[in-house]
Amino acid sequence: MTTFAGMVVICSGLFLVGLAVSIMVIPTRVKLFLNSFASSARAHYIEQGLRLISGAAFIVFAPQMQYSTVFRVYGWVLALTAAGLFLIPWRWHQRFAEWVIPLAIKYIKLFALGAFALGVFILYAAF
Repeated sequence: MTTFAGMVVICSGLFLVGLAVSIMVIPTRVKLFLNSFASSARAHYIEQGLRLISGAAFIVFAPQMQYSTVFRVYGWVLALTAAGLFLIPWRWHQRFAEWVIPLAIKYIKLFALGAFALGVFILYAAF
């Protein structure tokens, strides 16, 4: 179980680094990707399922990571917010996304910097 959790944690870090690089290389496609968040009930539940899996992986793998307390808390935040979002109507999440995503796109370079930094931090702590 720990090995699988570690693979999910590493994939999470790689995803964030890849997202940041993609923003710099193909920003138009990334904007389309971001605009698809919470666009349907299916997308909402897939997003929350992935957040829940990722959060659980951070909780399980945190003891093997540098800054284990930070990543255990991060995992719980991911898992609990995913559980909360599972319980609300997906349209509420969609309304929130309609407000937040334009801000992320407006400041996409800053968003990329944050994603890159978090991804690298996760990978550093995992290895």
